[in-house]
Amino acid sequence: MNEKLKNLAWVLGLLAVALCGIVVFLLLCGGGDGGQIAVISIDGVEQRRIDLSAVDTPYDIPVTTDWGSNVIHVEKGAISVSESDCPDHVCIRMGKLRAGGGLPIVCMPHRLVIELEESDVYA
Repeated sequence: MNEKLKNLAWVLGLLAVALCGIVVFLLLCGGGDGGQIAVISIDGVEQRRIDLSAVDTPYDIPVTTDWGSNVIHVEKGAISVSESDCPDHVCIRMGKLRAGGGLPIVCMPHRLVIELEESDVYA
């Protein structure tokens, strides 16, 4: 193996180790349970903000509007729609919304949207 290929192999190896270290650091220090804010909106108007990392005991929030009723289930690190009187129940089948990704929970007939945003806890 010539000298240039050896140097390239060393550089690529060091970059791979550094990248792995960054990923591990972000997973352990930057992700966690902190800063998970659930935003509940109805017809585009924010109704409530819940810090999911601060939830000690699971609870339900009944939501009744001119378009129908939902029950939102809140627990540490997750939020979901547990009941709905809409015809298709897509909002229930979407399951739990957790930090780190996922689509917002939407109940179109009731104009309900639940989405997560990260707070600036780690900034």
